[in-house]
Amino acid sequence: MAQKPKWVIEKEQAKRAAAAETVWLFGLHAVRDALVNPRREKLRLILTPNAADKLADAVKESGIEPEIQDPRKFKAPLDPQSVHQGAALEVKPLNWGALQEVAITADDRPLRLVLLDRVSDPHNVGAILRSAEVFGAQAVIGTRHHAAPETGALAKTASGALERQPYLRMRNLSDTIVELQNMGYLVLGLDGEADQTIEQAVEGRRDAPIALVLGAEGPGLRPKTKETVDQLVRIDFAGEFGSLNVSNAAAVALYAARA
Repeated sequence: MAQKPKWVIEKEQAKRAAAAETVWLFGLHAVRDALVNPRREKLRLILTPNAADKLADAVKESGIEPEIQDPRKFKAPLDPQSVHQGAALEVKPLNWGALQEVAITADDRPLRLVLLDRVSDPHNVGAILRSAEVFGAQAVIGTRHHAAPETGALAKTASGALERQPYLRMRNLSDTIVELQNMGYLVLGLDGEADQTIEQAVEGRRDAPIALVLGAEGPGLRPKTKETVDQLVRIDFAGEFGSLNVSNAAAVALYAARA
């Protein structure tokens, strides 16, 4: 019997690992939103008596039977520093489908996407998801490697947005940008040295689908990303100190590019 090529074996191993992957969400807000999300596959719920009282309606809606534990002996496998508020929920990561399914929607909202070039801090990504939800973006898109995965810390920072705002992780960001350009998206990369502001770049094109690409703090966008976007743009600052945390920059950029 012929032996499988190494790449086939590695692909099958990755597929099995993904199927076995679970995430522990924690905190009252994150757990509540996951419990009432019909898209979310829920596996195990651990609550203290106080948290069970506060989440009673959500637990009932979810249909999952909670394990009630003494707050002094809370056994959920969380980081000891996690502020869990007596609530922990083991879930499967959300599957939002293919890029085209989230990038092209039938609703009346203007099409807006946020792309992240190696933004790996879960707190930053969680905050970006929250801003994307507030400003009506269709999705936040990162990369499979060198990007924050779905974690409890990300979910807690997102404050419920993770259950509503699609978060996709694509294999190659440059290929994703080209795919979006072929769908009619104007793809703008944020760069502090760019000649034009976001407002100048979108003037007269606010009805068009727009994707905003942000890089990690410090390195910024990679050279390949800069080459692939349609245009580099900057956030216009009033003073000499022209620097924002990436999550704040995402919120400002979404506001500046609004329809």
